Amino acid sequence: MPELAIDGGPEAAADLEVPEWPQVNESSRRYVEECLESGRWCRTTTDGDGFCDRLEAAFADYHDADHAIAVSNGTTAIELALRACGVQPGDEVIVPSYSFIASASAIPCVGAVPRFVDTDVETYNIDPDHLEEVITEKTVGIVGVHFAGYPMDMDRLLPIVEENDLFLIEDSAHAQGSEWRGEKIGTFGDFGTFSFQESKSLPSGEGGIVTTDDPVLADRARTMANIGRRQGETGYYFYYLASNRRLSELQAGLALGQLETLDEENRIREAREELLLEELESIDGIETKPRDDRITARGYCIENFRYDSAAFGGLSRDRFLEALRAEGVPVSDGYEMPLYRQPAFFRNEVGRFLPTGTEIPDYPNHHLPGAEEICETNVTYSHRLLLAEEEGIRAVGAAIRKIQDNVDELLE
Repeated sequence: MPELAIDGGPEAAADLEVPEWPQVNESSRRYVEECLESGRWCRTTTDGDGFCDRLEAAFADYHDADHAIAVSNGTTAIELALRACGVQPGDEVIVPSYSFIASASAIPCVGAVPRFVDTDVETYNIDPDHLEEVITEKTVGIVGVHFAGYPMDMDRLLPIVEENDLFLIEDSAHAQGSEWRGEKIGTFGDFGTFSFQESKSLPSGEGGIVTTDDPVLADRARTMANIGRRQGETGYYFYYLASNRRLSELQAGLALGQLETLDEENRIREAREELLLEELESIDGIETKPRDDRITARGYCIENFRYDSAAFGGLSRDRFLEALRAEGVPVSDGYEMPLYRQPAFFRNEVGRFLPTGTEIPDYPNHHLPGAEEICETNVTYSHRLLLAEEEGIRAVGAAIRKIQDNVDELLE
């Protein structure tokens, strides 16, 4: 039986070659060079010829949305959507308990109160059952995350939104290209928000975009993204008190080129994930996300599975991760804590953004079992692992089995 790599043995996943990311394709290179040579690096007009215009048109078409507004990053995309939806100081907005902090920090940044909903341990998305319990008379909307590009259960979520007269913002930072029942993610709610940060499957270094089918919301968002000035106007007339959330022409050219290869890359990722699932589902103690026929296409940023230490003789998740990395598989524990335990959500910090006298939940003493279980059992890997060759993908399963077969060495 081969010795574990962590003890000096050979790597079980030596054949796993994970591509570097981001990758520059020829279209991105050409568009950035064109932008540099044009001298038009900042978006100041909307004549249809600029790279921001072209990116918005192409992204809206790709995601079957009527409108898309390019912005500086995925965090400002959420803040912009909240402001465009009319969130007022003291309003309550429901947010995930397990996500990147921007999904929730955007709420107090616009003067509203985050209300955390528990996480479904199987999908990593918001738990619809708990969602109905969290809604109060002060609730005005939901920011829901399609975590790791795995779509939220829109069949459950949309009736709750409609029955309670709430807005829905789909945080789709992980989900470029994901579909629910044949419809692209980011078009079910009032807004979809996306990130182009360099770790994403559609990268431009930094950047983001919002999508909507509502022309009134689209016009409001365009204006609020442009310091309160209507895009296309060149005078000094401002309709809103708003920030500058514009994306640069250079970043738009980079993202536009990346969009051209996204479909093919996602097809590779889906095919490789199928191989990986075949490996993982056969291993006792490794729990993958459920297969759902309603998910008709997948986008990716990261992907996850849950680790059951009991099937590995009680070996801790952290020691398992250490051993798996030694075997050549790049994995991590993901987000270390639920969002409500982050110091950023302590009352003294959140209170700086809210009206005096606003009731602030005691976030550090929340107890949401789904989110807390995931923090203890989660294993995360990047979408770029799913761009590896088939032989390398199969080696991931071999590496985990090797650890399981030799677990006594790690327990000594």
